[in-house]
Amino acid sequence: MRADVTLPFAPAAERNKQAILEVLIDRLSRQGLVLEIGSGTGQHVVHFARAFSGIQWQPSERRQNLPGLNAQVAAANLQNILLPIELDVNFPHWPIKQFTAVVAANVAHIMALSEVQLMLQRVAEGLLCGGQFFLYGPFHRNGQPTSHGNADFDVMLRSADNPDGHHQGIRDDREIFAAAADAGLIVSEDIDMPANNRILVLMKP
Repeated sequence: MRADVTLPFAPAAERNKQAILEVLIDRLSRQGLVLEIGSGTGQHVVHFARAFSGIQWQPSERRQNLPGLNAQVAAANLQNILLPIELDVNFPHWPIKQFTAVVAANVAHIMALSEVQLMLQRVAEGLLCGGQFFLYGPFHRNGQPTSHGNADFDVMLRSADNPDGHHQGIRDDREIFAAAADAGLIVSEDIDMPANNRILVLMKP
């Protein structure tokens, strides 16, 4: 890669990548194939892959976000990160069929609820038995925001000023848990994270 290429950078990803990694370290096996949904800038997958050299990491993104992700992965030059793939949860057939675990950070609130439900269904279909889905982000707890900041963020997401406000918004954990149960996943852990975020760990029995 040319030295003058500027890699994509998300301050939030930089802040939360280590906290998420610390959760994964205690729960992921040291081998297998892990799918990351919505890899964004690629900062997460690069950080995780450096810590789990025995795991094959499969980053994914929607088509318009692939160039930056590809650049980040190429710059990292890690043998255990596979070439990023195009993945939209609405695809009728996902390009990856089986995986030992799934990680997704800050995706549920930018999807429509129907897309979140579809994502959980597709993840359940592809997860090996005993596999886990680590879903990170802000979530309302039992119908209530967990902080004033999350309440304000939810209002901003749903605002008419947001071009995608008709379908975005912080998801209630009851919606996630119900959709997970419908997909055949069980909630194995609900982990509080910094900055009023959580990791919902959903397991395929």
